[in-house]
Amino acid sequence: MEESMRKRLEAVKTRCEEIDRDLSDPAIMNNVALITELSKERSSLSEAYEGYQEYLKAESDLKDADDIINSGDPELAEMMKLEKKSLIEKMEQIEVDLHGKLLPADPNDKKNIIVEIRGAVGGDEANIFAGDLLRMYTRYAENQGWKVQYIDGEEGSAGGYSYVSFMVKGKNVYSKLKFESGAHRVQRVPKTEASGRIHTSTATVLVMPEAEEVDVKINPTDLKIDTYRSQGAGGQNVNKTESAVRVTHIPTGIVVSCQTEKAQLQNKEICMRMIRAKVHDFYQSQQDDARASERKLKVGTGERSEKIRTYNYPQNRVTDHRIGFTVNQLDRIMEGELDDVIEALIHYDQEQKLLEESNK
Repeated sequence: MEESMRKRLEAVKTRCEEIDRDLSDPAIMNNVALITELSKERSSLSEAYEGYQEYLKAESDLKDADDIINSGDPELAEMMKLEKKSLIEKMEQIEVDLHGKLLPADPNDKKNIIVEIRGAVGGDEANIFAGDLLRMYTRYAENQGWKVQYIDGEEGSAGGYSYVSFMVKGKNVYSKLKFESGAHRVQRVPKTEASGRIHTSTATVLVMPEAEEVDVKINPTDLKIDTYRSQGAGGQNVNKTESAVRVTHIPTGIVVSCQTEKAQLQNKEICMRMIRAKVHDFYQSQQDDARASERKLKVGTGERSEKIRTYNYPQNRVTDHRIGFTVNQLDRIMEGELDDVIEALIHYDQEQKLLEESNK
């Protein structure tokens, strides 16, 4: 292990031990704010701390193995050589894992998300594809044990959605889906195509972490709130009560709406969540357009040249162009089996961050 990395891990070890002592100190038992702050810090360091403890144990076992090998007993030495090889491989793997755990954590990784999908280039086929992406993400969320809450949408005349928004709630949602923002391209024969020609269409995806009130301050005077009657399917309250809510953030011009709930108050609460997320995303992207790899290719206009991923139906192939990752399992991916793609993106992101750390 490099000395610089060992020093960082020793610092993590020292800090965890300090926090453990502080948390067991009776003098702070009534200081809820301090206990909460220390507990959060301890949690953020726990994986690196536990990994380092495992590494130190393997390192100690390796030293013991060397002592036995050098003891002069041929039979024991032969046994320990195999053990030594296993320990070295184990330490190498732990070290690789620790590199990732030492990277600065994205403060949004554990948050829920709000997703917007829009049909872009390709007319009806783009809207149909937007609906397919909605289904894909919904299936993936179900596989992860997450909850999906539909917020708002406009159905396409031939199926799918010209626009749809939804929230995904669960453990570490943003950490898994934050790289999905961008233009997704589909190549297939549309249902609306009579001659059997393959068409290319796009739909855009925007993934935003849910923002708390402490993350973004919104002045109530900057909001314009309208109510109106719900439209479309939704039960007996549709078109009878003004339960639907539209909220406009005047300084940015951001508009959100919700009509999924029967009560106006519930729809307003969902709108406020969306406004906070979108305003936070708006100002954050202004402050730092190049802050991390997941923001290198945001939604843009949805032109084909801006694609981040292509779904090729004739060849059952999915390609993520940002990392050059290709898999011939489109049928499985459209059923929500996104793990291989998502893990490849996370691994690439970690590699880039490690490279940046080493070049500092």
